[in-house]
Amino acid sequence: MPRRANRRGAATGLVLLAGALAAACGGPGSGSPQSTNAGAALTAKPTCGTRPVTMSGYFETGFPVVKALTDEFSKQFPNVTWTIREDQFAVITQNAPRVLADDPPDLMRLPQVSELVRNNLLKNLDGYAKVFGWDAWPASQLEQLRMGPGGRPRGAGSLYAMGLNFSVTGVFFNKALAGRIGMTTPPATLTEFDALLAKAKQAGSTPIVQFNGGATGGFAFPLQNLMAAFGDPKAINDWIFQKPGASIDTPTNRTAAQHLADWIQAGYFDRDANAMDYAKMMGKFQAGDGLFMFNGDWESGNLDKSMAGKVGFFPMPSANGGKVAAMSAPLTYGIAANAKHADCAATFLDWVATNQDARRIAVEVGGSHPMGPADAPMPPVRQGSITAETLAAGARISQDDSAMDFIANATGAIYAKSWTPQLQKLFAGQQTPQGLLQSVQGDYVSQVGN
Repeated sequence: MPRRANRRGAATGLVLLAGALAAACGGPGSGSPQSTNAGAALTAKPTCGTRPVTMSGYFETGFPVVKALTDEFSKQFPNVTWTIREDQFAVITQNAPRVLADDPPDLMRLPQVSELVRNNLLKNLDGYAKVFGWDAWPASQLEQLRMGPGGRPRGAGSLYAMGLNFSVTGVFFNKALAGRIGMTTPPATLTEFDALLAKAKQAGSTPIVQFNGGATGGFAFPLQNLMAAFGDPKAINDWIFQKPGASIDTPTNRTAAQHLADWIQAGYFDRDANAMDYAKMMGKFQAGDGLFMFNGDWESGNLDKSMAGKVGFFPMPSANGGKVAAMSAPLTYGIAANAKHADCAATFLDWVATNQDARRIAVEVGGSHPMGPADAPMPPVRQGSITAETLAAGARISQDDSAMDFIANATGAIYAKSWTPQLQKLFAGQQTPQGLLQSVQGDYVSQVGN
């Protein structure tokens, strides 16, 4: 999800100084022996060696932070160059098993990970975690990337992926349009948010610009925000992490789905939302064609440039005005089980979290919080920027211990084959809120065996 965030989301400092990194990635010798099983104990940090290395990457299009990071890595380590293929997240989701099996890249943007682990397509990163010290980072940074034997349950076990940063999602708003309806501060409750939507509609503005077209539509964002507004985010995580007996079809989630249906019925979205892709949504929001947009902090750097001073951000308020929750997950990358340069890929992942320039890029270009040690200093952020607001929101979510993974990540197929078509039917009036949840839960059970 463009985040992924993806994600479409949403992810710590100079503990390893540049000199130490230089020793790790460009030390003496012609190259390091390739680790065949990084889950086994390693006796030293792997390196990229000194001979020319061409890294292969399969990345998500539309995320400039990855290009900026790989360019900077090659600048610091000139023996390393990159051959990069990019696709939309929906295409990566469909292609991931085949690509990892038939043409394994060294580093790849990953969709949901459990099935890939079950099919032995990803390298176990436990050995890397030990020698690089990743196990000493805050456990919550890596929790979503740990898997039990065979890929279940999620949230514990061996490490099979890493994040380039970790993101947070919420609601962006156009300050000029907000001012026209008298919005001076972000809403503190869902009732206040509903009132703002009604005022925007009455004033002739599109209350929410949100894409819902393609194989990975974006209505899962407002739906999951509403689920957390009415219910317990930990219960949502249990479902995403495939805990035994977990269900998405709960009373509070039915209330959330009905609330989304009420928004649709009230005309709070664009009429052509089902035909709108992510790029069109961003274009409309940047053109001032919508008051609110559910999205992630991966757009913060972009909006700081294209709409400097014109955009605000807030986490979705709860129904009662209490603690807020948000989807917050690492921008997930993994190393193919049969990658040619796995050690160099692991070195890159460690560098992303610990190098001063890499961390600065994660914030300035990616708009998200870097991965890494808890005591690592944050790069400076311009006060009043949208990046500063999204980072502050992420800190609030961390303090409230209310981060959720994305409901789109529950299984490898649930996003494209369940959530998106069912939400498109809901928008078109061809599905009921309860029917939506029942259908998704049925697909989930057939996929995970719950």
